[in-house]
Amino acid sequence: MAVIGHYIGGKSVTTAGRTAPVFDPATGAQTGEALLASTATVGEAVAAAAAAFPGWADTPTLTRARVMFKFKALLERDIDALAEAITREHGKTFEDAKGEVTRGIEVVEFACGIPHLLRGDFTEQVARGVDVFSARHPLGVVAGITPFNFPVMVPMWMFPVAIACGNSFVLKPSEKDPTPSLMLAELLAEAGLPAGVFNVVQGDKEAVDALLTHPDIAAVSFVGSTAIGEYVYRTACAHGKRAQALCGAKNHLVVMPDADLDKTVDALMGAGYGSAGERCMAVSVAVAVGGVGDALLDRLVPKVRALKVGPGLDRDSEMGPLVTKEHLAKVSGYVDAGVAEGAKLVVDGRGLKLQGYEDGYFIGGCLFDDVTPDMKIYKDEIFGPVLSVVRVDSFAEALKLVNDHEYGNGAAIFTRDGDSARTFDRDAKAGMIGINVPIPVPVAFHSFGGWKRSVFGDRNVYGMEGVGFYTKMKTTTARWPTGIREGAQFVMPTTG
Repeated sequence: MAVIGHYIGGKSVTTAGRTAPVFDPATGAQTGEALLASTATVGEAVAAAAAAFPGWADTPTLTRARVMFKFKALLERDIDALAEAITREHGKTFEDAKGEVTRGIEVVEFACGIPHLLRGDFTEQVARGVDVFSARHPLGVVAGITPFNFPVMVPMWMFPVAIACGNSFVLKPSEKDPTPSLMLAELLAEAGLPAGVFNVVQGDKEAVDALLTHPDIAAVSFVGSTAIGEYVYRTACAHGKRAQALCGAKNHLVVMPDADLDKTVDALMGAGYGSAGERCMAVSVAVAVGGVGDALLDRLVPKVRALKVGPGLDRDSEMGPLVTKEHLAKVSGYVDAGVAEGAKLVVDGRGLKLQGYEDGYFIGGCLFDDVTPDMKIYKDEIFGPVLSVVRVDSFAEALKLVNDHEYGNGAAIFTRDGDSARTFDRDAKAGMIGINVPIPVPVAFHSFGGWKRSVFGDRNVYGMEGVGFYTKMKTTTARWPTGIREGAQFVMPTTG
């Protein structure tokens, strides 16, 4: 039984205390115990980060960038090991896990350009002999609270940019799949990151509250459910911290009558059932416009029924198990509720048992037709492989569905018509829009973030939004009444 502890000040820490079980979702067997940090343990991590901050903030940006370059190379070297660790504790397929690591590496690549990204502005001679210039400075100790569904990618949405900007970092990953966080810490150390700049505390609400209220934490980034995200945002702000919370979603994919249905169905399969629907950008609602519903279902139903469900390390699996037994029961309960409310369950994935994996947390793909906006399965984020088809007569009705929902993370439209696509892009109230792209997660040099109750805070993660979040601006006005002259210098100037 593995004991999964913390990483504080460059060292593994296994302080005795409360624990949480860690399971292999494919077998249902317990594989480890995650130590749950107490308030005191969180304090140790923050103290280590605070001690490391001045030296790291004073490190030249080129040196910080070179650590990121080395870290990127190490991630690429160990991508298979990271992916396997993700699969063993989360359940997603191995190839999906490798894709997660790859998308995280993209943010590291962005952070490698930090010397350019931190350049300030300069205005000469705003008055006689007076110049004005600005520079971005790191905040101090910052924290990240991340979810189970992307134990590598989501932390790497945060800490590469934060660290490259000169901050030190405390990560609180999900206790459901904690091992990858320690692997990341070890790779950062191997890349040359000084001890204390990156720290990991495993934990639950006690650790979260300790981070949200600690006076030495300057900023908090969070990804997770809306209920917890709102709590995190309000608590952090109440304690004088900068905060961002990326939260729940109910992503719609609008299918127009002129859409290429074969490509649309392939998109729905990947976006609705990939990673067992445990993605904040998963498509959970397909809006069939103008009578296209029957043709859509004719193509979609056989593909959902043929979905290859199995353990994530089986390379033939297209969808793995859910993360925990409790989550399996929750998702199954939503399917029960949809049937009770009158939706038509076209494909029922409940009760799936695989030979040799009878205790695994498996459910097959579920597909509902005739779903209406008043139903619980339409309103709530299910976070499982449950796709709902809603039928409407017009584009205007489809757009209204997107805009009336409380969540506004992402939305997509599949069409050949440029006018429909452009109108949807301009008028849909969501932070990320896909035009014939089902999961429009932006590349690292843009940024990720939703609208409405899918986000709290006015800064998105990564990209220049991340640089803005993890730095503060200083503007200097300078006058030099006398000059200082030095002799000639014949040596090539260097940094370091």
